[in-house]
Amino acid sequence: MKKEKYDVLVVGSGPAGIAASLAAAREGRKTALLERYGCLGGGMTSSYVRPFLGSVGNETVGREIEKRIAEAESFCSPVEAAKIVLSEMVHEAGIDVYLQTQAVSAVTSPTPEGRRRIESVLAASHGEEFSLTADSYVDATGDGDLSSAAGAEFAIGRDSDGLVQPLSIMFTVEGIEPDTGLVCRHEEDWQDLGDGREYLDLCHKACASGELPASVNIVRLYLTGRKGERMVNATQMNRVYPLDPRSLAEAEYELREQVRKVVLFLQKYIPGFERIRVNGSCTTTGVRESRRVIGDYVLSAEDLFAGRRFDDAVVTDAFFCIDIHNPDGAGQAERDGCPYNPKPYEIPYRSLTPAGFDNLLTAGRCISGDHRAHASYRVMRICMAMGHAAGIAASLMSENHCGSRSIDIRRVQEAVGIRKDRADS
Repeated sequence: MKKEKYDVLVVGSGPAGIAASLAAAREGRKTALLERYGCLGGGMTSSYVRPFLGSVGNETVGREIEKRIAEAESFCSPVEAAKIVLSEMVHEAGIDVYLQTQAVSAVTSPTPEGRRRIESVLAASHGEEFSLTADSYVDATGDGDLSSAAGAEFAIGRDSDGLVQPLSIMFTVEGIEPDTGLVCRHEEDWQDLGDGREYLDLCHKACASGELPASVNIVRLYLTGRKGERMVNATQMNRVYPLDPRSLAEAEYELREQVRKVVLFLQKYIPGFERIRVNGSCTTTGVRESRRVIGDYVLSAEDLFAGRRFDDAVVTDAFFCIDIHNPDGAGQAERDGCPYNPKPYEIPYRSLTPAGFDNLLTAGRCISGDHRAHASYRVMRICMAMGHAAGIAASLMSENHCGSRSIDIRRVQEAVGIRKDRADS
C-alpha cells in the first residue's frame, strides 16, 4: 500500500474543496486534494451547474476563481473554462491532486479531551490503495463522505419525513433563433412571449396536462454567453436517496427521459426554439442535498431570517433565497412556489467543526445546518467562501500542531477579509 504524508488533506474538489485546497497551499502547507471523478470542479463541471449563485460580503478566493473562469470563456464554454482554470490554479499552487480516487475509510484515535482524531484516510483508485495521513482534514465532498466514514453524526432531509431536495440533470441547448431574448431565472420571473402568452403560464399548463413531467412546472433558461444557446435547469426527480447507487441509477434514467420531454415542450411552444437540440449535459446527476454533518453549532433558518452575526463568523453577508426545490412535488416547497428571502447572514466557524472531532472540518453543503438553512448556503459562491475559511483554519491547525478549537479565529477572519468592527458598521 502506498503511503503519503501531508499537512492538509482536502477530500472533494467542488467549489468548497477547490477553495480550501488553494487557501491551505497558498499558506505554505503541503496539501493534497482527492477527487472521485476525472476532472476538478464538482458541481461547476461534472454537474454542469451555472451560473454562480449567491453572494458573500468578505473577500474570498472564490472571486479570483470566477474572474479567471470568465476570462477563459473567451475561448471555450463556461463549463470547459472551469475545467481548464481549476486545473491551472491547483497546479500553480503545488497541490498534489488525486483524480479518480475515492476516500474509502478513515482511521481514528481518541484524544485526551474525549474527542476523535483522524489519523489517516484510506483511498482507492484503479485497484490501488493509498494510506494518506495529514495534520488536518477538510471534508468538502458535499455528501459528507469523509465525516461519515470517520463516524461523525449527521442529519439528512427535512424533519417531517426525511425527504431531500430532488435530483436534476442540467443541460444546454443550441439552435435558438439569434434574436430570441427569452430567459427565465426563477419562479417569479414572468416573461411575455409577445403573442399574448406568458412563458411560466405555459410551463404550468404543460405540467398539468402531462406534456411536462409532473415534477416539472418551470423550465429555467439561463444565458451562457453564446448566441442561440441556453443553460436549462428543469428536470427533477423526487424521492431519491442520494447515497444509494441503485437509486441514483434510476434517477439518471428518469432524468435523461425528462430532458427529451423538456426539449419537445420548448420546440413546440416557444417561438425561436423550434430547431433547438441538446449540445451538452452533466456527467453526473446533480444532487442538491444529502448529509448535513452535525457540528458544534447547527445553523438554522431562524439565524438566516434574523441576519444573525457571530463572534466566530468565517463568512459574512451571505445571501441567497431559501431555495427548497420541492422534495415531494413540483416547483418550490414553500410560499406557493415562491421562495423566502433571508437577511444577509453570517456562517460561524462552529458550523464547520464536526461535533466530537479534533482535526476535521467541513466546507460546502455538508456543513452543520438545518434543512431550510442549507437550502440557502448550498450555492457555489457561499460554498467557495466556506472552503476558503476551512483551508485557512486547516493550515493553522497544521502550523500550530493543534486541534480545530485551539486556533486563533481572528487569523482566519483576517485571511478571508472579515473586519473585527463589522458589527458597528
